[in-house]
Amino acid sequence: MVFRVRENARLPVMTALAELLALAAPPACLACRQPLGRAVELLCGDCLRALPWLGDRLCPRCALPRHAHGRCRAIGAAYSAAWAPMAYEGPARALVQALKFRAALPAVGVMAAQMAATMPLVLRAGVVVAVPPQSARHRSRGFDPAGALARSLAGRAGLALAPVLVRTDRAPRQTRAGRSARRAAGRIVIGVTGAVSGPALLVDDVHTTGATLDACARALVAAGAAPVVAVTYARTL
Repeated sequence: MVFRVRENARLPVMTALAELLALAAPPACLACRQPLGRAVELLCGDCLRALPWLGDRLCPRCALPRHAHGRCRAIGAAYSAAWAPMAYEGPARALVQALKFRAALPAVGVMAAQMAATMPLVLRAGVVVAVPPQSARHRSRGFDPAGALARSLAGRAGLALAPVLVRTDRAPRQTRAGRSARRAAGRIVIGVTGAVSGPALLVDDVHTTGATLDACARALVAAGAAPVVAVTYARTL
């Protein structure tokens, strides 16, 4: 089950519609909510300048710029590499939270564009697979943030989208669990619903401990995908 995704090419029409809508609802920065000058702008100048870019000096295994106690915690993870353009701080954190908790869907395009513009060429291969949401959380939000991000990134990177993962557990939010609890056996249950093989880019909004990414990668590897690379918008430092 693989889909080829293309970005919408009717940008002039969309821009004109955005400017008309702005007459009724003045635009605001997605991150700080301050007023914007034009409807086509999604982030204010201050937030753009404050974005916490991680650069290219990252551990290829865990996507951290440095290791606590000198040890990479991704050793033993099912994903073979990890990458993120942003630290989960400042405007990047605000963008993620705007998407997840305020349903600010335009944030998807901003995040995917920044990912696609800086993603190393070596990662641009295989299919894009989104980290699946819990069904209850999906229903409460009415949309899937990671799925939307994966779809937009696939379109911008010219890659196929493979929605083959499903999550069946009912674990509480990660913010309520410590590192050991997040990695407890059976806490995260991931299944594969379709055929998948070859390289896969596993996409989520934030890489925290890597527990969810690891569980998803293990399911993909067991189904025949290899290698699996964890690609997220932001990395918790």
